[in-house]
Amino acid sequence: MKPSTRPLTTAEIAALALSLAHMGSGPQAITARRGLRHAFEHMELDDEVIATTLETLTSPMPPATADRARTIANAITSRLVIRLHYQDVTGRITVRDVDPVTCMVHREYWYLVGMCRMRHAIRAFRFDRIVATEPTFMPARPHMVDNFLPFQGKRAA
Repeated sequence: MKPSTRPLTTAEIAALALSLAHMGSGPQAITARRGLRHAFEHMELDDEVIATTLETLTSPMPPATADRARTIANAITSRLVIRLHYQDVTGRITVRDVDPVTCMVHREYWYLVGMCRMRHAIRAFRFDRIVATEPTFMPARPHMVDNFLPFQGKRAA
């Protein structure tokens, strides 16, 4: 008897998509993205949001963003604080130490979600506004992913 399968969680989708996003555009990456698209076809998701989100999830990142995404993914996996040079909407750049929790896509943007040590609050940092990333050797405090998804709704990816 085949065990029943459960749908992917938002955190699992984010982890898979981040891994694919910084793979580049080689044959393996293309096949893997096609698999992710196939997985989405079998999920009940909000059609308005899903078209844009799916395109973002399954498109390769620009090389510089992909390099920063690898550093971010390594920090999440290693449970280490990451230092971000972050440009806000006004153009001001700040340096922030962040306990990284997860990455996610909301419509056409990738975000790093984590606890900002400068603001002492949960923040979502848009990848296209992250100017530079630096790995640190400081252990990150543990945080539950489910508490850190600012755009997550019942049916959102």
